[in-house]
Amino acid sequence: MTAAPITPDLTLVTVLVAFAGVFLICFLKGAFGGGFAIVGIPLLSLVMDPVTAGGLLAPLFVAMDLYALRYWKPNTWSRRDLVLLLPGLVAGIGAGYLLFRSLDHHAIEIVMAFVTLIFVGLWLAGGGGVTIRPRSKPKAVAAGLASGITTMVAHSGGPPLAMYLLPLGLTKEVYAGTTSLFFTVGNATKAVPWLLIVRPTGADLVLMGICLLAIPSGVGLGWRLHGFLDQRQIFRACYALLSVTALKLLWDGVSGYLA
Repeated sequence: MTAAPITPDLTLVTVLVAFAGVFLICFLKGAFGGGFAIVGIPLLSLVMDPVTAGGLLAPLFVAMDLYALRYWKPNTWSRRDLVLLLPGLVAGIGAGYLLFRSLDHHAIEIVMAFVTLIFVGLWLAGGGGVTIRPRSKPKAVAAGLASGITTMVAHSGGPPLAMYLLPLGLTKEVYAGTTSLFFTVGNATKAVPWLLIVRPTGADLVLMGICLLAIPSGVGLGWRLHGFLDQRQIFRACYALLSVTALKLLWDGVSGYLA
């Protein structure tokens, strides 16, 4: 079973790091549609327990997604891909919930760290390049299922989805819109099980309320810069941040077992 989450102290550093983390996720959601929620737990884990970070972010993701849909409208959605992906996503979230409940606190830290580092490694190994391939229903179902499991366990459903969508050669707008709706469904589905795992306290609710203020400006700024951003440079900066924060998570998990 998972260990009880630790309520974060509302210090200035905690508030600033949490606000900055939510703003960064919102910015990336506005700029690229979705798939970068993975930055959230490793970054927030610098100032709080990672399970608590996951519970804090779960309802915030729903608010981010609903706000982002004002920009990523239906004409940016690849409906035929979403039809293939979404059933696996929902099933994967259910499987991820069962997996999460069976892991202890330090195991969760290690799993989150490895998922993050694998994400970084896959991108670096590919050099940012994409080979165009045809659609495949089995691959779509597998990607949806894997994304559901990893998004439930570590808010990191982006890598499996990206590995399916990127080779399709979608335009930047359609890719962003499709990932935005995909994670809107996924984040709304997983919010309830996350809140069953981490029941927010008064301090958590205050911090959530503060972080809500980052959503309009973060998503709006990302969307406005969408057409001008060098996507590869932004990705490289994010992966550098992911690497540092994932190594910190890995250290916390391993040292917890050695203590």
